[in-house]
Amino acid sequence: MKKYQPTLYVLFALIGVLIGIYISRKESLEKVFYSLNKVDELMHLVHSNYVDSISMEDIIEKTMPKILTELDPHSTYIPAKDLEATNADLKSSFSGIGIRFIIQEDTVHINEVIRKGPSAKVGLMAGDRIVTVNDTLFVGKECTNDAAMRKLKGPKGTDVKLGIKRYGEKELLEFVITRDDIPLHSIEAAYIIDDKWGYIQVDRFAENTFAELMIALARFQFRGCDGIIMDLRGNGGGWMGIALQMANEFLSKDDMIVYTEGEHHPRIVEYANGSGNFKETPIVVLTDERSASASEIFAGTIQDNDRGTIIGRRTFGKGLVQQPFEFTDGSAVRLTIARYYTPSGRCIQKPYTKGESREYEMDIVNRYERGEFFSQDSIHQNDSLVYKTRLGRTVYGGGGIMPDIFVSSDTTDVTSYYSQALSRRLIMQFCLRYSDAHRKELSDFKTWDSMLLHLQAQPLLDEFVAYADGKGLKRRYNSIMKSRKLIERSIYANIIYDILGMLEHVKYINTFDPTVLKAVEVLEQGKAFPVAPEETATKE
Repeated sequence: MKKYQPTLYVLFALIGVLIGIYISRKESLEKVFYSLNKVDELMHLVHSNYVDSISMEDIIEKTMPKILTELDPHSTYIPAKDLEATNADLKSSFSGIGIRFIIQEDTVHINEVIRKGPSAKVGLMAGDRIVTVNDTLFVGKECTNDAAMRKLKGPKGTDVKLGIKRYGEKELLEFVITRDDIPLHSIEAAYIIDDKWGYIQVDRFAENTFAELMIALARFQFRGCDGIIMDLRGNGGGWMGIALQMANEFLSKDDMIVYTEGEHHPRIVEYANGSGNFKETPIVVLTDERSASASEIFAGTIQDNDRGTIIGRRTFGKGLVQQPFEFTDGSAVRLTIARYYTPSGRCIQKPYTKGESREYEMDIVNRYERGEFFSQDSIHQNDSLVYKTRLGRTVYGGGGIMPDIFVSSDTTDVTSYYSQALSRRLIMQFCLRYSDAHRKELSDFKTWDSMLLHLQAQPLLDEFVAYADGKGLKRRYNSIMKSRKLIERSIYANIIYDILGMLEHVKYINTFDPTVLKAVEVLEQGKAFPVAPEETATKE
């Protein structure tokens, strides 16, 4: 039994934390110890008497997540083997070879080589395909995203040998790449729209996000920017502290940002310190159903302080705060320790049932099926959780943050042909092939608008339809004509991304994105600052 003791200690420590959540302050400490001894006794019984040979380590690894599911949807167990990868997205860098890739047709396709990174230094190019890794074939079913990450990432200073298939080359090209620190950017698109409005797309709240934000804002300030569009759509959150720093830039001294409170964590209130340089700058925040956690903290404080306008769709609804606890074996738990509350006093955590995760996980799908993405009237707010902003505007708790201006998802020209072309990744595959075949001529274009003019003069729709037909998506003339604009825009967007990268891709998408266009309209009309309800009624 001794060999299991380190792992058992981890389990007992976790159970001790969890039991502490359930017991009230009046219950005796003896009950806690009794529960721990009972679990200890069970483990001894299983180890000493069970009919078959078993791995106690495996049992414990499988038990840890099950215990946490009895608490809430966001308390999670992270095995030691997954901890580094889990934390990587919130770090400012990782050690690797410096490429972005996708898996297509069971092969790693490089769609971007990070400038000044290890791969760029040895001559890898966008469009290259990785065929071998360290002289071993790496294609086929074993070529998954996770497997590629494991093979390409590694300690700084170590080498990896790649066999590369390059368009136009008959033989494999071999490159030996020395891994190095690769910066991770959480703001990949920041630019000025119409010479007035600074647009910032924040993918996540990582440890370097605030620094990236300040660089973008400084550039906007230098250019004489008149207002900010903060795009948090699809942003699942990250470090709360980073969200607080970012919100501080737009709030006046002593404006409340957020407060947190839990059974074992006393109320902690966070206020703006008044040092922000954009306290008077008009701001619009874009949200959707995938905006969660730290995104909701940022949007919530802007809304409750009547500091700016929220545009888009209702956010995810995560109002729980997790704290990481690491164990000696390298594993960890992220345990919910408190709820966070926006300045009006609302917790926007959506309902959940302990021990039942499926309904919670299906919430976004259920919203779609109820028509919430298409009609604001389909959204049912909890009338028992009504709060007021500083100006007296009504806001609701218990289910995400409802935007001030709702923008529906437009499905007018969507057909089954277009949906299948997307879901089967045929548009993306076609665009990768086209980009590879025309990379030399397309590389002469430096901006999305100059490339777009060239692409619009090519018979891309016809070429795609023929390609898709060869892949089993049969031609349907009426559907193709109805979805023509959507298909062409998807083709142009993918090729622009393949050749010019994320920033130019986002610039092109935003020219017809209805939520961005609504944000620009609100800023142009000088309506970014909310007004009191009676003033709204008077103006109407």
